[in-house]
Amino acid sequence: MRLYADGLPKIPVVLPAFYCGFLTPSSLMKDKVVLITGGTSGIGRATALAFGQAGARVAITGRDETRLQSTAEELVRLDIQHLTIRADVGVEADSERAVRETVAAFGRLDVLINNAGISMRALFRDADLDVIRQLMQTNFFGTVYATKFALPHITQVKGSIVGISSIAGYRGLPGRTGYSASKFAMHGFLEALRTELLPQGVHVLLACPGFTASNIRNVALAADGSRQGESPRDEQKMMSSEEVAGYLVAAVRERRRDLVLTSTGKLTVFLNKWLPGLADKLVLNHFRKEEPDFVL
Repeated sequence: MRLYADGLPKIPVVLPAFYCGFLTPSSLMKDKVVLITGGTSGIGRATALAFGQAGARVAITGRDETRLQSTAEELVRLDIQHLTIRADVGVEADSERAVRETVAAFGRLDVLINNAGISMRALFRDADLDVIRQLMQTNFFGTVYATKFALPHITQVKGSIVGISSIAGYRGLPGRTGYSASKFAMHGFLEALRTELLPQGVHVLLACPGFTASNIRNVALAADGSRQGESPRDEQKMMSSEEVAGYLVAAVRERRRDLVLTSTGKLTVFLNKWLPGLADKLVLNHFRKEEPDFVL
């Protein structure tokens, strides 16, 4: 359903400093239509709010009706025209329906944000294979499905396809084998697609937020497929979801090809490319420090 708000004051959009002074937030994405998968919490929710405050009409998907309603109420409060869709991106028919309903509601689709994802926290030797399958189904095939159905509409307007990936898509992380595999797969898929779409002028962005204060770790799958329930990391040292969302709006506006955030994320990518042996040791040491309950 499309909803409109009651004109209450808006919260500020977090945007990189170089936008200040010559662009107002409401002019950045005026009248564009943005579909965000997994838009009810963390980076997805913050991104929906940021694009909406930048002038876009926003559609979000989610599996939890309560969270969909909560996010819808916030979008209403901020006077953002929007659509909420209960859907599981790992189900092909749900992805097709999400795109169809978005286009039916708004008449077009300019930007697809492939954000929906799940993580894991388990050593591969201990993990049920079904955990790996779930990660690939949501993180990789969810991206494939949504992109497949959105592509004709985005091609028409020379729009943008965005993959919310992870540093784990550049550098495999211990305890996150299935998650790393799904993000490497996303990288390969979107990189190949970017090249295919060059003649059509479609923009493809791979965004890697780094360690972010987000709900994805709290619902990460344990070895048996159950949710771990809490994150062992100190979220106060991480970039906020709102900061990530601001950078995403800017990156789509600039039509950037890659976005790697946080100093730790950038250093990890650099070391893994140029000093992979050192990266192995540093990642292992970091894992042992952050995950002391895992015995390698």
